[in-house]
Amino acid sequence: MGFEKIIEEARESVRKIIPPNIDITEIDFEGPIVVIYTKNMDEFANNNDLIRQLAQGLRRRVSIRPDPELLASPEEAEIKIREIIPEEAQITNIYFESDTGEVTIEALSPGLVIGKQGAVLNEIKKEIGWAPKVSRTPPIPSKTVSEIRNYLRHIDDDRKAFLRKVGRRLARPRINDETWLRITSLGGYREVGRSASLITTRESKVLVDCGVSVSNDENGMSPYFNAPELLPMESLDAVVITHAHLDHSGLVPTLFKYGYDGPVYCTPPTRDLSSLLQIDYIKVSFGEGKKSPYDSSHIREGVTHCIPLKYGETTDISPDIRLTLHNAGHILGSAIAHFHVGDGLYNVAITGDIKFEKSWLFNASINKFPRLETIVMESTYGGYHDMQPSRQEAANQLKEICNRALGKKGKILVPVFAVGRSQEVMLVIEDQMRNHMIPKVPVYLDGMIWEATAIHTAYPEYLNSQLRTQIFQTGQNPFLSEIFKRVDSSSMRETITQDPEPCIVLATSGMMNGGPVMEYLKEWADNPANTLIFVGFQAEGTLGRKIQKGWNEITLSDRGKSLTLSIKMNSETIDGFSGHSDRRQLMNYVATLDPRPERIIIGHGEDHKCTDLAGSIYKKFGIETRAPQNLETIRLK
Repeated sequence: MGFEKIIEEARESVRKIIPPNIDITEIDFEGPIVVIYTKNMDEFANNNDLIRQLAQGLRRRVSIRPDPELLASPEEAEIKIREIIPEEAQITNIYFESDTGEVTIEALSPGLVIGKQGAVLNEIKKEIGWAPKVSRTPPIPSKTVSEIRNYLRHIDDDRKAFLRKVGRRLARPRINDETWLRITSLGGYREVGRSASLITTRESKVLVDCGVSVSNDENGMSPYFNAPELLPMESLDAVVITHAHLDHSGLVPTLFKYGYDGPVYCTPPTRDLSSLLQIDYIKVSFGEGKKSPYDSSHIREGVTHCIPLKYGETTDISPDIRLTLHNAGHILGSAIAHFHVGDGLYNVAITGDIKFEKSWLFNASINKFPRLETIVMESTYGGYHDMQPSRQEAANQLKEICNRALGKKGKILVPVFAVGRSQEVMLVIEDQMRNHMIPKVPVYLDGMIWEATAIHTAYPEYLNSQLRTQIFQTGQNPFLSEIFKRVDSSSMRETITQDPEPCIVLATSGMMNGGPVMEYLKEWADNPANTLIFVGFQAEGTLGRKIQKGWNEITLSDRGKSLTLSIKMNSETIDGFSGHSDRRQLMNYVATLDPRPERIIIGHGEDHKCTDLAGSIYKKFGIETRAPQNLETIRLK
């Protein structure tokens, strides 16, 4: 069956459901959505049941949009919006999403944009045709979010052409042949780093994550791109990214460099954060004299090809695979990817990194699914002795270490990942200083921490409810505390390193394998009054792990020259800040999984931790459990 035949069948289905008084001007496939254009938007607005009937009849997500003839141009629409909305609303941003026919209006006083009983919004809709949405202006403006929105507006026509291309590929005829399902480990198995898993069916190929190695060991930096199952890149139907950390998203731009031209599915925060981290990856590579595996044009291609999904939103990503993303509790926008394969044939979930405990930032990861036969789980802290203290115990430990170090008039250096751990440590330090539990000293943020924090405030719906309330309703946004100082130049960094007064510095990178944290280490390492605090996972082979192990002398490359540092500063580790589940939480996650799967596959952990956790799960729960090596393929069905 050709595509035109499929479109004609869709039109026939729509004609049977839509009342004759509603004018339908066009029907098309855009990505995973059937788009229905109409000149009678009000008829749909007053009849939600009609949209539900269409979705059931077409067996696809449906988007009802106004006929393009009814829409003012974005330029005209923006002028009209600003004329209608009172100045007191203080509009800060207006951005148009032609994918959906919606315009989002950000304002400091959103109530004035809405008007009494929605009067202002109704007037806007009547004047410009676009469907208006209102959001409160994020308390910290994000350059990344703004640039991505402006870029998507700039490439509107290219984006529409791409979505139509994806829609046609999704609507291709199904192959009536033997059905089967396999998963291939292409990276991140019995190791931490370069995560990549390939789901293959008779119809489809889907790559889940595409990360870079975070350690400096003998393994390669990238997943096994040359594996025959993956080639050619053009044969991939989709790429799914569980979260933005570089060991999961760092090499997605390389796929476009090597010929991939399909969609990337992830949450909106993951799209923005991964772009930020990928750009920084290029900068760090350049600063270290290394060649980056891609350039900024490939990052832009990734943004162009991204189809963002909210938690709980189910969508077709190939003719026989449906994807739903669920909260993973790890970092902003992190997701467990749940795949429904075939017409009820099989269900597999890939957790990415999960935190099965409510944290200062997020709710605990989801572990209840409609159906589940196999789950692929991380095991970063899956070893028998990997028990972490609670968040409260971690906060108490941080308080004691800070009081000790600052009491000696020393400096405190905290290597952090820009996304996740930075924001949690900031929340705890702010709370403790505000409540006079630790001395009030400047807290410097170096690296991408401030921008990553801004992205957190742009997506409040992904934070837990208490933090949302604190940021937007109490007027006491902890991230805007006067204690935090953004380091925005090398000269400011130099001033901080030479200042004799005590301070706290949060700096990237979290594993000390590059980034601004190294500049502070070089200046402060030889003073025993200073303290280094590890709050995140340190992969084997990284500088952070070496110092953690007690190395008292390290050799670095400093502007092309060899530099030997004597490590005399105090070194402390606080495990309770981790965004990963510990051994107890991982076992509890399995114990409460609903439904209980037939099979569990263990990855994302050092060799002995993967095998240890796999053995323990099998012994305790009797579930078939495997810890494959890279390049193994497991047939699931």
